[in-house]
Amino acid sequence: MPGPASHTRTSVRVVVAGDRVTGKSSLIAAAATESFPDNVPRVLPPTRLPSDFFPDRVPITIIDTSSALENRGKLFEELKRADVVVLTYACDQPLTLNHLSSFWLEELRRLEIKAPIVVVGCKVDLRDETQPVALELFMGPIMKRYREIETCIECSAVTLTLVPDVFYYAQKAVLHPATPLFDQENQTLRPRCERALRRIFLLCDRDMDGALNDTELNDFQVKCFNAPLQPAEIVGVRRVVQEKKKEGVNDLGLTLEGFLFLHTLFIEKGRLETTWSVLRKFGYDDELKIRDDLLPVSSKHAPDQSIEMTIEAVEFLRGIFRLFDINNHGALRPADLDELFSTAPENPWCEAPYRDAAERTTQRNLTLKGFLAEWDLMTLLNPKGSLANLIYVGYGGNPASALRVTRRRTVDRKKQQTERNVFHCLVFGPKDAGKSALLSSFLERPFSAVHNPSRAQCYAANVVDQHGGNKKTLVLQEIPEDGAMKVLSHRESLAAYDVAIFVYDSSNEYSWKRSCEVLVEVARRGEESGYGVPCLLIAAKDDLDPYPMALQDSLAVCEELGIEAPIPVSVKLGETNNVFCRILSAAERPHLSIPETEAGRRRKYFRQLVNHSLLFVSVGAAFTVVGVAAFRAYNARKNSST
Repeated sequence: MPGPASHTRTSVRVVVAGDRVTGKSSLIAAAATESFPDNVPRVLPPTRLPSDFFPDRVPITIIDTSSALENRGKLFEELKRADVVVLTYACDQPLTLNHLSSFWLEELRRLEIKAPIVVVGCKVDLRDETQPVALELFMGPIMKRYREIETCIECSAVTLTLVPDVFYYAQKAVLHPATPLFDQENQTLRPRCERALRRIFLLCDRDMDGALNDTELNDFQVKCFNAPLQPAEIVGVRRVVQEKKKEGVNDLGLTLEGFLFLHTLFIEKGRLETTWSVLRKFGYDDELKIRDDLLPVSSKHAPDQSIEMTIEAVEFLRGIFRLFDINNHGALRPADLDELFSTAPENPWCEAPYRDAAERTTQRNLTLKGFLAEWDLMTLLNPKGSLANLIYVGYGGNPASALRVTRRRTVDRKKQQTERNVFHCLVFGPKDAGKSALLSSFLERPFSAVHNPSRAQCYAANVVDQHGGNKKTLVLQEIPEDGAMKVLSHRESLAAYDVAIFVYDSSNEYSWKRSCEVLVEVARRGEESGYGVPCLLIAAKDDLDPYPMALQDSLAVCEELGIEAPIPVSVKLGETNNVFCRILSAAERPHLSIPETEAGRRRKYFRQLVNHSLLFVSVGAAFTVVGVAAFRAYNARKNSST
């Protein structure tokens, strides 16, 4: 299955570095002129090898460098701009090879140079032939220590031995890097590469029988390399696989094991361009993720708009859930989720913020509600990542039809209704107020008396059933006490949220006052920015005795700000007072429950007064215009009659 690799790069920048007199400039000049130059400048200007120099038809720009101490700043600047670094040593000077590992490779790590490295031994014609040393013997330990080294090669500018190969391998290290595909130490495909190839295999296995038959194998070859396989070639492919990996072929054709083995074989034989051709033809970038240009997610939307899944995408996910719920238990086991995401770069829900963010059974299995809520959460926080994962798990529709941008919340406020299906709620409150317990209750987890203070922002997402069978997803985002001001640090901070709740320990006066302070600050910021959000107070730990004046203080504040009275909740007793439906109801009515400060009311009154005055002036002006017109008409009639 060989063929030319496709890629998106239009040039490769090669920076050549190493000790002085190791032959850097001579190597570059010999590659450009295909001859050994007599007089070479100490440092050459940038040298360009044209696009037809190598099969990939991508031009190379070679940057020569000086190792002199006074030029160290310019050298480091060039190294940071490099696509690939060629490090040289002199084959007739062993000390330069020692300096390669004791200085150059360590220096590149210190500078955090991420470019691949090609190590080149120059002046191989001057090596003492009485002491021959195999390249792999002394380079093997160095390559094991420095995995960023892609290739080692020795050459001679004088005899032109392997000079073009140096820059061919340098270009290849950029266009067809080995590191993302293959683990040299274990001699296996890297997990992300194997997952990408697994997805490609499943896409090509159109009859879904677990093997690529002759027609499917030929279609794959045409798609990736624009050339069909001859019958004899198909037989040859099967024979090679069967000899080395018996389970790689069965009566139906080439199995997944055989497909993966073939690519392992290509890589081991140095034909990385073959595997990269396949990956790039199926839309993968150098990090083995779907390319950004294949993910049509709008980035041009107002701050008070969000992105959520369409009905089409949700229905697809319902079908995927049923497909992987093999036992029909209504929940996916961790192993089922791993299998579901086996064609994605990794399971996206193993890490924060998605880990433990949705409803699970007591056996840690993910319910359908939890499954859909996780997707809603991922779409809310990372729309592009959500769309990519939809594609990884088999979404075959038009990617543009999977997500939609919601209407602006300021418009929803004017229309006094919303069309959103996913609502984002900020959960403020001081330490030990009961925020984490409330989030756990939302995910239907049992109450725990052990208090583990939250050190980072935590999320809880669930589908809330409303009256009439209406289902909406509510995302609660817990904000630690010391993180409140950070969330509110920008003028448009509140624009992205649908509702805010303020949790306080109803038995603790300090807890109440801290929540009240943040509530007033949110009200003030909302008024200043025009992105005010509905707000609710949650009086947690209602099973404890309230502090004196609790009810009177809270009612006075709510009346002053024009919001509902606090909702009493006791997670310990399981008395949540229908709080989550009430939060959702506030989010769905964005024109209500928005707090107003005294200063805000004065500004509002002043604006109304100004608008009323302008209206009065406009009406007065209109009457004046009508009066003038009538007077002119009267004069015209009078003059005509005389």
